[in-house]
Amino acid sequence: MRDPSPQGPAATRRLPGRLTAPPPGWTARADVVIIGSGIAGLTTALRLREHVDKVLVVTKDVLNAGSTQWAQGGIAAALSPEDTPEEHEVDTLVAGAGACDRDAVRVLVTEGPDAVRELIALGTKFDLDAAGELSLTREGGHHRDRIAHAGGDATGAEIQRALIAAVEAAPDIEVIQHALAVDLLLGDDGGVAGVTLHVIGEGVRDGVGAVICRAVVLASGGLGQVFSQTTNPAVSTGDGLAIALRAGATLRDLEFVQFHPTVMYLGPESRGQQPLISEAVRGEGAFLVDDDGDRFMTGVHPLADLAPRDVVAKSIMKRMIDTGRPHMWLDARHLGAEFWERRFPTILATARSHGVDPVTQLIPVAPACHYASGGVRTDLDGRTDLPGLYATGEVACSGVHGANRLASNSLLEGLVFSRRISKVLPGELGPWRDPAADRRTAGLVPGSVRRTLQEAMTSQAGVLRTAAGLGEAGAVLDKLAGVTADQVDQDSWETTNLVTISAALADAAALREETRGSHWRDDFPDRDDEHWAGHFDVAMTDGVTTVTFHPAPATDTDLPTTGVDG
Repeated sequence: MRDPSPQGPAATRRLPGRLTAPPPGWTARADVVIIGSGIAGLTTALRLREHVDKVLVVTKDVLNAGSTQWAQGGIAAALSPEDTPEEHEVDTLVAGAGACDRDAVRVLVTEGPDAVRELIALGTKFDLDAAGELSLTREGGHHRDRIAHAGGDATGAEIQRALIAAVEAAPDIEVIQHALAVDLLLGDDGGVAGVTLHVIGEGVRDGVGAVICRAVVLASGGLGQVFSQTTNPAVSTGDGLAIALRAGATLRDLEFVQFHPTVMYLGPESRGQQPLISEAVRGEGAFLVDDDGDRFMTGVHPLADLAPRDVVAKSIMKRMIDTGRPHMWLDARHLGAEFWERRFPTILATARSHGVDPVTQLIPVAPACHYASGGVRTDLDGRTDLPGLYATGEVACSGVHGANRLASNSLLEGLVFSRRISKVLPGELGPWRDPAADRRTAGLVPGSVRRTLQEAMTSQAGVLRTAAGLGEAGAVLDKLAGVTADQVDQDSWETTNLVTISAALADAAALREETRGSHWRDDFPDRDDEHWAGHFDVAMTDGVTTVTFHPAPATDTDLPTTGVDG
């Protein structure tokens, strides 16, 4: 057993301290720059514009290209008269496997209902029942029907539509699309002085430039492209995480990567973004079976097919390993054609486009990377430990998800903590800083190594992990970190970010010698609160990372029961 005390350097590898890039060819100014255009970024922008002279939103693709657009199931909040924030809190803490921050969870569940109502007032059209009330459903880990949804299974798309419409109606919010954030500019005191961007085709703002600002809000999403198969869009290359780490901010809980249990299996050679089969399908009565038709979740957990995601993902993987099969099956045939077409039209169309009709056929499913529960460490108001840098949404580690995110809490987190940032940030804006000379060592890994990286992370640091496998992944990362790109381009910038975050993730996963939530160590199959209740933090100094363990009491002990059956 490794002594769980502060650790030394995570590895001898040296990663780029900053990305190799041309000097800025243009300059702009804004009080606050928001990196990302999902629910977290746009909510922050809409609320900050009332209190800040100039807000600039930058997004790597177009406004609706992020993960919010792809959210199917819905947004969780205690909106029913039968439900309470306290019950939502218990479900969140249980799913988080002892690694949640209780104060953060309480903020989420108590402020969540009003945040959702504000979203409705903004113009989001959630599905209603026959009485004209919100139609609420249930997903894994929830003991109440508390998932509000839109368009059946197009919740994220509807939320994104409403937010974009509001931003387009606010001329005082400037938006730059097709802009990759390269690195933060820092002042002499180490605080944020601005950010460098690479913009494609925005008129006079083309190529690498610098935006001088008084604060940056990271809302850039997750790291799904670290793995070969993911539900995340192609833009999810961990850019915000890597930018923050290189600048001196702390990353927390990176080893807790949630693999969604029911992602449509498209074959062994399929790569990139895979079709998600929302947990809401199981919430409406679908169930998992193996080749023999055995409902293998029965008896595994009191909630059976609606157990928390880590439980279901592990059960599917175990059955796959035991049977030698590459996937399991989701049976939703009994829901019927009319129900499928009304409740899950997007999933139905997607499945049919891949040759499977869920109305008459079983859906092949297997776990794939879905959500990063960890991220840039923040307090309850989104502050990082870098002056002038805030983070919200999936890029942040607010503490609400712990070791395993409860279904449909992600959109809520982006909503709630973005509102909190917008309340405190205007009063904390410091003076304009002059960017100091950047003495970090520049470097760049070529985009051509991305496939090698993804294969190593998927096979050795994916759903099932061992010390030997993580050691192999670390060796691959050591080698890739030493490969130098011969040209500067977006593929190489993104791949360097992926290598950087993969290294931090693998190092933390190797040090956590237990199984907890979505972190599954086959060589340490039990949860171990005595030694490993707490958090691994990753920091970087000019390309060299250090991992430190911070013990903290488990937060899911002695919880009250909800009194509601599954």
